[in-house]
Amino acid sequence: MWPKWKCGSGKGGGAASGSDRVNKKAKGGGSAVKVRHILCEKHGKIMEAMEKLKSIMRFKEVSTQHSEDKGRQGGDLGWMTRGFMVGQFQEAAFALPVSGMDKPVFTDPPPKTKFGYHVIMVEGQK
Repeated sequence: MWPKWKCGSGKGGGAASGSDRVNKKAKGGGSAVKVRHILCEKHGKIMEAMEKLKSIMRFKEVSTQHSEDKGRQGGDLGWMTRGFMVGQFQEAAFALPVSGMDKPVFTDPPPKTKFGYHVIMVEGQK
């Protein structure tokens, strides 16, 4: 199941702590990104996925084969806005340029959150 990225003090959960705290300060253009990711708990497994991406495999294929996030196939998280992602994930997502699955520009090194390690790519920004 897909982890809940929204952090806050509502009924569903408590505030995030440490490096997973939501960063609500805008760090540059846009307030939403269309994002894909590959999530792995172990550093070795995420590095293996990155090697496949570097060998020109499509992002969707690598995500389907390696991601431990079973919520969405192909790593598609859809449009996500500032303040609804954990800190390191959000910082990386908004720092990346828009790219496509055939030639993805992705996070290197992969950021670590409380969910694990992420390879992130951005398909759109608004």
